[in-house]
Amino acid sequence: MRKRISLFVLSNAGHPVRQYRIPKILLRLGLFLLAAASVAIAYGAYDYLRIQKQVALNPILEEQIQRQTAEIRHQRAQIGQFAEEINNLKSSLVDLSRFEQKIRIIANLETNEEQDGVFGVGGPMPEDLDPGIPLDDKYTALMREMHQQSRQLQEASLQQEERFENLLEHLEGEVNLLASTPAIRPAKGWMTAGFGTRKSPFTGLKEFHKGIDIANRKGTHIRATADGKVIYAGKKGLLGNTIVIDHGHGMVTRYGHLAKLLKKKGERVKRGDTIALMGNTGRSTGTHVHYEVMLNGAPVDPRKYILN
Repeated sequence: MRKRISLFVLSNAGHPVRQYRIPKILLRLGLFLLAAASVAIAYGAYDYLRIQKQVALNPILEEQIQRQTAEIRHQRAQIGQFAEEINNLKSSLVDLSRFEQKIRIIANLETNEEQDGVFGVGGPMPEDLDPGIPLDDKYTALMREMHQQSRQLQEASLQQEERFENLLEHLEGEVNLLASTPAIRPAKGWMTAGFGTRKSPFTGLKEFHKGIDIANRKGTHIRATADGKVIYAGKKGLLGNTIVIDHGHGMVTRYGHLAKLLKKKGERVKRGDTIALMGNTGRSTGTHVHYEVMLNGAPVDPRKYILN
C-alpha cells in the first residue's frame, strides 16, 4: 500500500475544512527536482562567470600571442644573422691562413701546400650556411649545422693561432738577428785603410790589418753598428781607448783609438747609439777609428757589413 501524507487546510477559525493526501514518492520527486534545479542554476551561474572571465582575458591572451610571435620572428632573424656571421668568420679564417702562407714564402720558411686553409690537410672548407631557408621546416637542421660548424671554427682558429705564434717566434728571432748584425758605418769620414794584408805605416813590413780605418776630425761621433752589449771599455794595448760590443749570434765589433768613451762595460746599446768620440790614442798616425768585425772569433771584412 502506498504511503500518503495528509494535508489539512484550516479555516479562518482554525478548524480543518478540507484534507489532501499526497503520495510520498511525489514529495521526494519534487524535492529532487528542486535540488536539481538549484544545481543547474548554480552551474549556469558559474559557467556564465567563467565565460565572462575568459572574455575579459581574451585581450591579454591575444597580446601575449602577438608578443610571442614577435619574439619568434626576432629569434629567427637572429639565427639568420648568426649563420651569416659564421660564413664571414670562415672566410676571414681562410684569408688569415693564406696571409700566413704568403709570410712564410717571403720569409723563406717551410709551407704546407697540401693544407687548404685551416680545416685539415686536404679538407675543404665547410659549405656556407643558408640564412634564408624557411625556419619553420628546417630549424633543427640549421641549428645542428651551425653548432657543427662553430665547433670546426673553434678548432681551426686554435690551430691557426698556434701557427701564427710559431711564425711570430721565428720572425722575432730573425728581427733580433738582423738587429744584431752590423749594418752601418761606425763614423762619418774617409776610409784610410782597408781590411787584409797591407804595408805597416810603422815598420814598413807586411801585416794583416784586421779591420778598416775611418779618419775624421777629433771628437767625431762613433756609433754602434748593431744592437748588443758592451763587454769591454778601456785601454787596450796598441788600440788605445777601445770599446768592444758583443752582438750575440757569434758577432763582435771593436772600436779603437778613441778619444773619449761614452759607454761602460755591461751597458746595452742599440744600432746608431753614440758610444765614443774619435781620437788618436794608442799607436796611431792620426785621428781615426779602427773598426773590426769578428764572426765566431775570426776577423771578417767590415765592408761586407756596411749598407749605408
